[in-house]
Amino acid sequence: MATKEEILAGVTNVLVDALAVDEEEVKPEATLVDDLGAESIDLLDIVFNLEKTFDIKIDRGELIPEDLLNNTDFVQEGKLTDAGLNELRRRIPFADLETFAKNPMVQNITKVLTVNDMCHIVESKLNG
Repeated sequence: MATKEEILAGVTNVLVDALAVDEEEVKPEATLVDDLGAESIDLLDIVFNLEKTFDIKIDRGELIPEDLLNNTDFVQEGKLTDAGLNELRRRIPFADLETFAKNPMVQNITKVLTVNDMCHIVESKLNG
């Protein structure tokens, strides 16, 4: 089983390769989009390479639960409702959603993902 340090090192390597950033920029609290410059297409590459690096399977909905974002019970006028935020917290409990919750625009959902979140996903997959 990989240690937290080994997971962080593997995630860092994937992000450095996928985003062409310096290793020093890849800090646990760094956001993939705002701090490291990831775009939607990069997230697919990151997931693919995390799967390959750690021999795991990450379903796309584990990062961004699109079925939730397309549900009118959870989204109204382009924003997650309180029920939507609660469901998002349930589905991605590792993510810090407090800043996002202040202005929960669906279009900004990918901006919440951090390096630490990627490590949590990998760790949870490795621990089964």
